[in-house]
Amino acid sequence: MYVTSLEFENYRNLTRDVIYPQRDINVICGENAQGKTNLIECLWLFTGGRSFRGSKDNDLVRFGEKTARIKLCFYSSGREQTIELEIGGGKRRPVLNDVPKNSVSQIIGSFCAVVFSPDHLTLIKSGPEGRRNFIDAAICQIKPSYAVILSRYRRILSERNALLKEIPRHRELEDTLDIWDDRLSREGAIIAYERFSYVQELSVQAGKFYEGISRGREILSMKYRTNCGAESGMDKKEIASLTFEALRKRQNDDILCGYTTVGVHRDDLNVRIDGRETRLFGSQGQQRSAVLSLKLAEAYLLGEKKGEAPVILLDDVLSELDLSRQEYLLNRLDGMQVFITCCEPALNAVNVISVKNGTISAEAGASQPAAEDTRDLARE
Repeated sequence: MYVTSLEFENYRNLTRDVIYPQRDINVICGENAQGKTNLIECLWLFTGGRSFRGSKDNDLVRFGEKTARIKLCFYSSGREQTIELEIGGGKRRPVLNDVPKNSVSQIIGSFCAVVFSPDHLTLIKSGPEGRRNFIDAAICQIKPSYAVILSRYRRILSERNALLKEIPRHRELEDTLDIWDDRLSREGAIIAYERFSYVQELSVQAGKFYEGISRGREILSMKYRTNCGAESGMDKKEIASLTFEALRKRQNDDILCGYTTVGVHRDDLNVRIDGRETRLFGSQGQQRSAVLSLKLAEAYLLGEKKGEAPVILLDDVLSELDLSRQEYLLNRLDGMQVFITCCEPALNAVNVISVKNGTISAEAGASQPAAEDTRDLARE
């Protein structure tokens, strides 16, 4: 899988333009706050996910404009494909291969990418929400239907929480909690089951990558932990039963709190190095190596499941890594299409895209398709 062109109009600070990347390493360079990360973010949106910077859709439109339009041409599944996104009014309206879609969830799995950003390097030491989101985003690209299940769970959770806030004023509503507990436990069991399965595979691959980074001196392991007592190897029915009982036991506490204290929305991914919890006892170098291993394992599994390597997006992470980790990362990404943002184009990249005040320079790859890529597409 690789990008052949990216077109944008009124997207953040980027002026209207189109870029034609190479199939290997593409370096996006420029000073800070010029628009480099905007290009990486723009590419990521075509996966169907939200901005990895946590931005709302309204923030993606150039100030003073009502809508932004972005278009991606990419090669996947043996053919050229396109995704168009119109962003405005707090919504994203997608068109996949000239067919309008009702929501962005319907394009998930069409274009696959793995993004590394400085925020990801804090994945281990930050709160459990970031680790849950990491797992969920990875599964969504492999199984697009998983996004629908997540959405359904969140809707049920929101309605149960609203009910919990009403019960102190209307005690008769307490009798309806079991209905919501049953629905929440069944949807949550599907999510937990998928997370267990994914983390089991992720642990194996991440362990191999970490062994390479540490030169065999340390062992990385991980475990998905629920707060209802469910364990890996259980089927969905067993997980649902345990979740339902946990929810029932916590009903009084939940009413007092006004929110749901049990469920997959409060689970966590526990990462350990040599048996010790990395979040608490790992050095900064160990934590970063662990995250690097997790993201490389994510890319490996995505490529294995989809049958083709994903596009790799590196947003200013090389400057955060020492030389040995930089070298290890780039060696493991050999053969994939990579987009790297940096202040100086120090890498020996064929394609350099310069960004200044949102304007793309006329350097190689910025305003014209590369002849080599055209020949490659013809051969395909």
